[in-house]
Amino acid sequence: MSTLLEVSGVSVSFDGFRAINNLSFQIADPELRAVIGPNGAGKTTFMDIVTGKTRPDSGHVLWGEKSVSLLGMSESAIAQAGIGRKFQKPTVFEAQTVAENLTMALRNPRTPFAVLFRRGNDARGRMIEIAEEIGLDDQLDRPSGELSHGQKQWLEIGMLLAQEPRLLLVDEPAAGMTPVEREHTTDLLRRAAKTRAVVVVEHDMEFVRRLDCKVTVLHEGSVLAEGSLDHVTKNRDVIDVYLGR
Repeated sequence: MSTLLEVSGVSVSFDGFRAINNLSFQIADPELRAVIGPNGAGKTTFMDIVTGKTRPDSGHVLWGEKSVSLLGMSESAIAQAGIGRKFQKPTVFEAQTVAENLTMALRNPRTPFAVLFRRGNDARGRMIEIAEEIGLDDQLDRPSGELSHGQKQWLEIGMLLAQEPRLLLVDEPAAGMTPVEREHTTDLLRRAAKTRAVVVVEHDMEFVRRLDCKVTVLHEGSVLAEGSLDHVTKNRDVIDVYLGR
């Protein structure tokens, strides 16, 4: 597996508060990774830096086989380069059907030649594939506003998958879900990570355990520990941070 994203020596401060402190992080392609840490650990700021929302004060963020720097790129250029982000609160077009949401999100070639010769049934076939992947193929004609909270989360993940990202950043997907929905979500993310890199920021330790992947623990903007969930939860520093000892 080759390194897809490399964050090295990155720091950023807001009004004198150092939110990220000499952070280094690597993820391969494909790979599933969970990022955990107490509130204020820098998890959201880390995602903001990778997606171009926040510019670090120092360090490097390199992308892809050619190690292209993301730091000089706009948010839209970073998204087009293959980095997708799902925020905690689902944002779907509620008046549109599941099928319409997924179809609008499809990454279609934009050249005039491609548009002229692209068959509509190609797009529909891909849309149905994604709907099956996220478990909403029986809800295609339903307005998205009628879906449960968990189903809206799956639809938004599907809309991101329709963009064919190489890296998917997912923020607290388990929040507000039923146990059955959480189980489906772990299965969905594990399948997605077979063909791309997926980073899941999460507080729910049972959810992280089900993901069964490498875990990175952030604290005060730095990596505190890394390894399996069992490994990091036995780490004395991690225990002290989480339990306040």
